[in-house]
Amino acid sequence: MAIQTLHRLTSTRRTQRANYQLGAYLAFVAGAVNAGGFMAIGQYTSHMTGIVSSIGDHFALASLLPVLGGLSMLASFVLGAVVTAVLVNWGRRHKIHSEFTLPLLLEAIVLLLFGLAGAYLHLYKPLTIPTIALMLCFVMGLQNAIITKISKAEIRTTHMTGIITDIGIEIGRLLYWNKSIEGNETHLVIANRKKLNAHLLIFSMFLFGAIVGAVSFKTTGYISVVPISISLIIISSLQIYRDLKRFIKSRHAMHMISRRVEIDQK
Repeated sequence: MAIQTLHRLTSTRRTQRANYQLGAYLAFVAGAVNAGGFMAIGQYTSHMTGIVSSIGDHFALASLLPVLGGLSMLASFVLGAVVTAVLVNWGRRHKIHSEFTLPLLLEAIVLLLFGLAGAYLHLYKPLTIPTIALMLCFVMGLQNAIITKISKAEIRTTHMTGIITDIGIEIGRLLYWNKSIEGNETHLVIANRKKLNAHLLIFSMFLFGAIVGAVSFKTTGYISVVPISISLIIISSLQIYRDLKRFIKSRHAMHMISRRVEIDQK
């Protein structure tokens, strides 16, 4: 059952249900990393709206260093999205099973390094705090691009503005009075309950992740990121295992063919 669930979540053959399930878990991850990151460095890293605004503010105040810091965080987030796009398109070109899980595995590795090395990061704060900020922005750009590619831009997981806006729209449709008649046409407004439920789930998971991330970082520190990293490795493992198995099988087949050629030549 667990293997079937992992296969469904990360398969290259996507369903809307699988997209929302994966999106919900990644929203939990984003909420946890964003809140935990704030506890670590006093900066949210999962969305760029505030960072871009702060760049404008500091530019107006002629504060060059914060402007450069904001631009660096923005560039790191963009780089994460770029890396995801490259990995997904490379995987699609080579028709591998882990087309969508390679970026997840990379995210897991970066978070694992962050969690394991975090205990020593407080020793060099002038250097490590900017490094952490760039690292977390990269991870969030990486992750947001993953679910964007998977869902064809229908789902976002690292920021809630669009999700909450869609929730408001669907609630407005749900509450709309449908009995007015204009001329010969009936004006019907029908809420997309499936979309509303899915977005409520994603929002709830982000909020839950933020609570868990903040509380766990407060109590255990950087090591609290490690379980999240391990969970992402587990999610990625099935498709990567299938690709490794296929690679080993093809290499073995090529070796057998070359051996037969050598025997025939003798």
